[in-house]
Amino acid sequence: MSFSVSKPTRRLPPLNALRAFEAAARHLSMKGAAHELNVTPGAVSQLVRTLEQSLGVRLFRRFNRAIRLTEAGERYLGPVRSAFRQIADATRRIADGADSGMLTISVAPTFAESWLVPRLGRFRARHPAIDLRIIATMQLADFELDGIDLGIRHGLGRYPGLHSERIVAVELLPVCTRAVRRAKPLKSAADLLQLPLLHDHDLKDWPLWFEAHGVTDAGHLGGPSFNDLTLLIRAAVAGQGVALVPEVLARRELRSRRLVRAIDIAWPREFAYWAVCPLDAINRPKIAAFREWLLAEAAGDREPKGSSL
Repeated sequence: MSFSVSKPTRRLPPLNALRAFEAAARHLSMKGAAHELNVTPGAVSQLVRTLEQSLGVRLFRRFNRAIRLTEAGERYLGPVRSAFRQIADATRRIADGADSGMLTISVAPTFAESWLVPRLGRFRARHPAIDLRIIATMQLADFELDGIDLGIRHGLGRYPGLHSERIVAVELLPVCTRAVRRAKPLKSAADLLQLPLLHDHDLKDWPLWFEAHGVTDAGHLGGPSFNDLTLLIRAAVAGQGVALVPEVLARRELRSRRLVRAIDIAWPREFAYWAVCPLDAINRPKIAAFREWLLAEAAGDREPKGSSL
């Protein structure tokens, strides 16, 4: 009688540890990965260390305020990212087989609360077989890795490799106190570069606003950033600079004159909210149904009273 002994199959690392590694490698930041994964930076760091211990190699070089991939980390990142994409693609193919099931939408919290959510009952009535999953986040959707079917983004609609359709324009006002406005003569959009700027959390609204107004040489725009628009408005009321915020959120402060428009110039039409999805997803039944409904809502005159941004 003979016996054969086979080596035990090496267990795969925990999926959440691999996800933490991929996100940290993409952001080159534990904090950025934590924000994306909705956990603490400490949790991301611990998951990465667990993965490193499991593999027996270091994946990152750690500095005081930065991380860099080691050579081993560089080699490991490609296959890990490829595996996540294959899983996402396989999941999407299974889920897109019929005009039913789960549809995941990534949308900015302000737009979700003020425009999208009050209307969703009408979509549900029209498409009862589609279960909507709304993710309200300021983080841009990673369609391949995050299982997002469609994103609603605020900007100029220029997203390489993606299909975008304009939904609705939302006016963002540059607001500040009268004292801040008096500090410099303001006649054009470029003149605002002379004042301290207060930013949204991902530092994208001001660059897009300047670009839409033809200011292409704005350079580095310094200043504090806030992950909550209420805090952004409070900083403007405190006289710390100029904030770019939806008019509806600053309406009370504007009426009381605690804030004023920093400058009164025309608003560019292309600065709007856009429905965005991968090019190969345009005609998938669930996504097409939601896109068509969004555009019909934007074109129609059925907006709930008081719900516009």
